Amino acid sequence: MPITKSAVQHIANLARIRIETTDIEQYTVDLSRILELFQQMDSMEVDDKEPLAHPQDIELRLRDDVVTEPEIRQKLQSVAPKIHQGLYSVPKIIE
Repeated sequence: MPITKSAVQHIANLARIRIETTDIEQYTVDLSRILELFQQMDSMEVDDKEPLAHPQDIELRLRDDVVTEPEIRQKLQSVAPKIHQGLYSVPKIIE
């Protein structure tokens, strides 16, 4: 499904993208190739294929969830102008 130059200009206008007139021809070719690729992919039979979670059959090494940093929240919040229930309080700026 080839795309036209006017379609490229219309799409660019909708997306609020400024395209130089000298580049429209290349965008037309590139978008046509992308649409052709989608058509090829759409024509493939995938009904008997299982979805992949990852392209390679690997098992990730997991580590224990262990706290490695010291708790310094009290120290950091000691310099804050206002704290409420352990959270920083800031002035309301939007009503």
